Parts: sequence; C-alpha cells; structure tokens
Amino acid sequence: MKKEITNIDYTEIEKFDRISDRWWDLSGEMKSLHHINPLRMDYIKNRQVLEGSNILDVGCGGGILSEALAAEGAKVTGIDMATSPLQSALAHSKISGLHIAYHQSSVEGWAKIKPEFYDAVTCMELLEHVPDPSSVVMACAQLVKPGGNIIFATINKTLKAFLYVIVGGEYILKILPKKTHQFRRFIKPSEMKSWAAKAGLNHVDFTGMHYNLITQKYWLGGNISVNYLMHFKKSL
Repeated sequence: MKKEITNIDYTEIEKFDRISDRWWDLSGEMKSLHHINPLRMDYIKNRQVLEGSNILDVGCGGGILSEALAAEGAKVTGIDMATSPLQSALAHSKISGLHIAYHQSSVEGWAKIKPEFYDAVTCMELLEHVPDPSSVVMACAQLVKPGGNIIFATINKTLKAFLYVIVGGEYILKILPKKTHQFRRFIKPSEMKSWAAKAGLNHVDFTGMHYNLITQKYWLGGNISVNYLMHFKKSL
C-alpha cells in the first residue's frame, strides 16, 4: 500500500515535543509566545466576534492562544500534530477550567472532517514550520464558513527578519531556542496573497508585529518587514 504523503516535517514536530513540558513556563523557551499573545488577541477581537463562535486554532501547540480564545467565550477546537504539546494543552486547560476540544490532526486531514464548519480559523506561527504552507492556507479556507474570517501570523522573508529573528532572537539574546526557525521557510506577503486568492480568500489586512530585542516590548504597527499578522475573508 502506498504511504499517504502528508504536509509534516517530523523534525519540527520533535523540536516542539522536546520543550512541551515548559510550554506554560512564562520565563522559559516559549515566553515570547506569551508576550505576543495579547497582541494576537487584540487583532483577532477587532475582526471576529468570539462569544459563542466556533473557532479553530490550527497548530495550537500547548494551547496559549486556544485558552485566550476560550476565555472570551468562543467554542474552541485546537489541532496539532505534536503529541506532547497537546498533552500540555489538555492538562493546562483542566487547571484553568476552560473547555477546549484538542485533537491530534493535520489541518488537511481536519478539513476532510469539518468542511465549512468554523466561523473563524486562526493559524499562528505555523506556516514557517511546514513543507508546503500553501496547502495549509487551502485547508484553512476549506474549514471556514463562507464569509468567515481566517487570521494567520508568520515571518517575512527579508534580511531584517533573518537578523532579528534568527541572529538576534536565537543566537545573541537567546529569546528563542536555537534552530527554531529556518530562513528558507520565511514567507513573503506576496506569496500569502497568491495562495489565499487561489483558495478563494479575500485579503483584508496585513499588520506588522514588532518587538524590541533588548527591552522585549511588543506592539502592532504597519511595517511588515519581520513578523506580520494577516486577515483574510472567505468569499460567499
């Protein structure tokens, strides 16, 4: 039997499995995700009513964003392919008292199970970790209802992003574990627009997400030369 080809890099899965027990350590390797989560939530809340909405968090990891969405009244499902982060997410949701449905699945596989089911889909800091990000964009489009919102976050393919994220963040200041990112997988906004258009998504907004490497202060702004958030809406 021919083995099914999936859009998964198992080296990336193992990387996040190794640090799963520290996902909720606010001073550990994942502290940058905790720092940017309020920014991500502000961006989402300005574009999607959360109370009572069905939201899918793609590449949910240890559940940092999933829990924040659920705390706002959303009915949240989180999917990820890494086993240990999902276990951390489930354990922490029990501590926080939030009901979140976690499943181990690729987004492409989940799209076959729940097509056009969700009011909105979030996919944060995942696209730069998969072999074929265009496949993830297409699957997210299949999962959201017509007229629904999809919000992505990723890293621009620029020299500035290489210097800030990899050189500065991973090797000099060690905000992130070394080899968290690969420059060849960073994504240009023009690529995102092209993939989204092919998936039947309409571009609404690109916004930069910025941070000062020294002070570790984070803010949203118009410049998208490093990290950026993007909002697309599915055609009716």
